[in-house]
Amino acid sequence: MKKRAIIISLCILALLAAVLIPIILLSRPAAGKIVVISLSGTITTGDPSLSSSSTITPGLVRYYLSKAEADKAVKAIVFRIESPGGEIEPCQEILLEIEGAKATKTIVVSMGGMAASGGYYISTQADKIVALPTTQTGAIGVISAAINVKGLLEKLGIQIEIFKGGKYKDMYWGLRELTPEEETIMQQMVDEYYEQFIDVVAEGRGLSQEVVKNLATGQLYSGVKAKDLGLVDELGDLDTAINSAAELAGIKAPVVEYYKQPGLIGRLLSGLVNAIQTRISGLSAQDMILLEVLSHNYPQPLFLYQS
Repeated sequence: MKKRAIIISLCILALLAAVLIPIILLSRPAAGKIVVISLSGTITTGDPSLSSSSTITPGLVRYYLSKAEADKAVKAIVFRIESPGGEIEPCQEILLEIEGAKATKTIVVSMGGMAASGGYYISTQADKIVALPTTQTGAIGVISAAINVKGLLEKLGIQIEIFKGGKYKDMYWGLRELTPEEETIMQQMVDEYYEQFIDVVAEGRGLSQEVVKNLATGQLYSGVKAKDLGLVDELGDLDTAINSAAELAGIKAPVVEYYKQPGLIGRLLSGLVNAIQTRISGLSAQDMILLEVLSHNYPQPLFLYQS
């Protein structure tokens, strides 16, 4: 009799466990982590450990994303973007890195005061874009410059002899005027990158090519206007973006972690030196990047808004 009572008791306990355990598990908040990654400055190439905090590089983005990928608790990533854009190639690299991360993590972009041109380009593939009402964004377009210093060299009494193999090899050196044919070549290159920009926006935002072309005038839009045009999804601050990421990732009680830049002390010192140099020269970070670009023999098309 005693044995039978024990068996009945065990059966009752098993039944209660079968009913109560799923209820308890369902009532518990889903665990998960959201990381916030700050990307601030002009987009360019370079070593993330050597770059100052005023630039965004593909290496820096890869560093952050590899860290997030290694942490299995991370379910969503919020990129806080503050950038006027920059060089095309690193913009494309960063976009591919974000697309790769999107396969396993929810991606939300939180725009700061400016996320324009290349800064908008790298935002387009996010699951959601949140902008401040006063954010300056858009500036969808491409710009390139071919500098002609022939007149300056003549005033200085400098004469340079060019020896070339290839009809157009000297067209980028800035030592003569471009021919109409060469101007056409330059414009065709800019048009090609412009079409790529339009394709990326159309795909990421679910807009038609025609609609994006009408918006891709190079002009800036406020966050309010960008939302009306379909370029961003929601108006709000960083907390709004974090809440959106939690909702999209199905996290009810997220742990939020803010990633710090790699080699922080070295980067701070580097940033301080760059800030002092910039202050002495009276140039902005964007101006410094443009000077670097203009010092190259080959003019670089840019996804850059320069005020």
